Amino acid sequence: MFAVEVRDHIMISHSLPDPVFGPAQGMHGATFTVDAAFFTEDIDDHGLVVDIGLATEALTEVLAPLRYKNLDEVPEFAGKFTTTEFLCRHIFDRMAGLVGDGRLHDGGRVRKLRILLHESHIARAWYEGEV
Repeated sequence: MFAVEVRDHIMISHSLPDPVFGPAQGMHGATFTVDAAFFTEDIDDHGLVVDIGLATEALTEVLAPLRYKNLDEVPEFAGKFTTTEFLCRHIFDRMAGLVGDGRLHDGGRVRKLRILLHESHIARAWYEGEV
């Protein structure tokens, strides 16, 4: 399987109000490095998985509503714990929608997508699935 991966980042603030989260219960900030990997069985006639420029634009678009936001104030996240894992799935769903809408001009070749968030230099999480 072939893959192309692009990277961006977001800065957010949020709280995780449950004792299981220890000191992260309180308001805190995070800077996530976000990787989006696009997987195909084969490359196209131009030798591409996807156009890196289009993939980068798509990731930037998906992350824009989260950038510099207090996630506790985002209505669609009300009542949710906005953990790294949760954000991976949220970003995956938005990116999969763009892939499905043909925004990457991949001719339907993208079969799988992986969204990986680096929470720090020692911790990361991802969500991976078929599109």
